[in-house]
Amino acid sequence: MGHCCSKNVSVADNEPTGRQQSKHSPVAPVPPSPSTTDVHSGKETPANSFSASPLQSPLPAGIAPSPARTPGRKFRWPLPPPSPAKPIMAALRRRQGREAKPKDGPIPEEHQGDQVEADRALDKSFGYGKNFGAKFELGKEVGRGHFGHTCWAKGKKGQLKGQPVAVKIIAKAKMTTAIAIEDVRREVKILKALSGHKNLVRFYDAFEDANNVYIVMELCEGGELLDKILSRGGRYTEGDAKTIVVQILSVTAFCHLQGVVHRDLKPENFLFTTRNEDAPMKVIDFGLSDFIRPDQRLNDIVGSAYYVAPEVLHRSYSLEADMWSIGVITYILLCGSRPFWARTESGIFRSVLRADPNFNDTPWPAVSSEAKDFLKRLLNKDHRKRMTAAQALTHPWLRDEKHDVPLDILIYKLVKSYVRATPFKHAALKALSKAITEDELYYLRAQFRLLDPKHGYVSLDNFRTKNAVGPHEKFN
Repeated sequence: MGHCCSKNVSVADNEPTGRQQSKHSPVAPVPPSPSTTDVHSGKETPANSFSASPLQSPLPAGIAPSPARTPGRKFRWPLPPPSPAKPIMAALRRRQGREAKPKDGPIPEEHQGDQVEADRALDKSFGYGKNFGAKFELGKEVGRGHFGHTCWAKGKKGQLKGQPVAVKIIAKAKMTTAIAIEDVRREVKILKALSGHKNLVRFYDAFEDANNVYIVMELCEGGELLDKILSRGGRYTEGDAKTIVVQILSVTAFCHLQGVVHRDLKPENFLFTTRNEDAPMKVIDFGLSDFIRPDQRLNDIVGSAYYVAPEVLHRSYSLEADMWSIGVITYILLCGSRPFWARTESGIFRSVLRADPNFNDTPWPAVSSEAKDFLKRLLNKDHRKRMTAAQALTHPWLRDEKHDVPLDILIYKLVKSYVRATPFKHAALKALSKAITEDELYYLRAQFRLLDPKHGYVSLDNFRTKNAVGPHEKFN
């Protein structure tokens, strides 16, 4: 989420939809990406963040997996391809409580009455505090979007007295579906559950009255990462890009360890705390986020078109979807253009599913091989081969950076799988362990030290101590 509607970014008109970029194709500068609304900077964002779609995967059955890998070759479809964008946007309207405009005149009055009765049947009581007006003084509106608007505010008493904050105000009148109400509940629940990381926006409290829900959070006044990219002419140096990527990976690893998948990581959703050049970033906007178990797969299509992972479009994904989005952000940081793009939303989806990122044109010949390997391991269409956030932090491209390596939830999944495996599989894994590379060994040693094992062995209690699993979790 973030404001980018007013930024004029040139995009080549002759780019073929769904075609892989080649040296004959124009390189598109980093775009303002499709999104929602920024609660912290208060800026309005473009409207093509999308949400739960009834459409099946846009990859039709029987189609060759990668015809777009040949530069300059258009997609060949046996029939006109379905447009994922239309049902996605229709689902988004339903999620927001906005129905499509009728084609055959106005809605009859009796239907309007039915809608009013349906609204009354919804439980719009959240159990939040009722004294927002007594604790905060609202200032000017600083942004407006689909789900509400954002205001600057200042604390009137208590611990936040005199402190400026950002307040996201969501009108209950717009919560016309049970899904919209649940989205608000879940966003507040996630914000309450996530705390204690320096790159995570601070949540203060949630309030409600008869008309609105008020979500009070930290005010970040340094602007969006997208603004910073554009102010630099669309590119970061490798050194500066590393500083940004480390912060993104660190907070993402923290969220994943707490069982939260963000599902909408993009430059607009990272804000700098101040306008100082070395100000830290904060991740914002958990409106599309969800809780997820280590072995769970999600199936609702959400995110922003340029940053959505292939498996999201196939409706079966987990934490790896966030890592794809980080790969797209890193690609933009290093070259200033999108790895996957087209002139239509459905064209973007086809490009994500079939095209490969371009590493041949300027400036890629001057970019280090470690950086390109880092990107290829994040933008891998096979989510099983994609790096986790903790693995990415131990990649050679970032290894020299001064940062802590967080505990990886993948380690718990692997240990749990090993405990449940047969003796034959134990023997096979022991043999395969001799083929571990130096990079993999570096990562595993870092994870082993984090668990602080007693007598050289790792137990379930080690994971519980690190809050990686719940108190009732069992290995078998």
